[in-house]
Amino acid sequence: MTEPFSAFAPHFQCLENKPEAPWAQLFFAHGAGAGWDYAWMEAMSALLEQQGIWVRRLEFPYAQWMRANSRRRPPQPVPELVAYYRAIIAAHRDSQLPCYIGGKSLGGRVAVMAAGDEVDGVLAFGYPFHPVKKPETLRLAPLLNTARPVLVVQGERDPFGTHAEVQGYDLPPLVTMQWLTDGDHDWKPRVASGCTQKRHWQKAAELSAAFMRTTKACKR
Repeated sequence: MTEPFSAFAPHFQCLENKPEAPWAQLFFAHGAGAGWDYAWMEAMSALLEQQGIWVRRLEFPYAQWMRANSRRRPPQPVPELVAYYRAIIAAHRDSQLPCYIGGKSLGGRVAVMAAGDEVDGVLAFGYPFHPVKKPETLRLAPLLNTARPVLVVQGERDPFGTHAEVQGYDLPPLVTMQWLTDGDHDWKPRVASGCTQKRHWQKAAELSAAFMRTTKACKR
């Protein structure tokens, strides 16, 4: 029998990509269906590291449980994920560096909700504006209520919020949208678009670094 989730003791560690001379730190959370070592997370962490950003990947407790037990389970309730994210920041934040938080899909949504006074800005990669095929069930509240600058990098064809859909939302000035041509939820475009997923990854890393430098300059 596998250990019941109620008895599982999660770790509070980070999986790190650290350049020699980082100018900022980013706490980076995974999406709902994959952990901190998902290939997409590995690729983006490496590209952000190349931008001089100290990437500190976190792994939500439910994902730790899945890895330990080789079984799938749904994420914990969002308030528990937010509390875990804040605990990671408190345990590992380097007070000498600007602090950014973010994540992929669910991880980005949780990051927006977890951002406190110690956070300079938030990165949301593939924000889940609504569940797939349920555009009427909006998840805009974290973005509408944010007190920190947020950069959302979204594929134009993302089933969790397409370009056409999101254009109709009244997002606040603190939220900046950047679109990746013909990208899906993992930013993979169709061949006919003339784009590639790797180029989208690189562009996202560059957009993220530019956003972080701008908000860093404004706050400090």
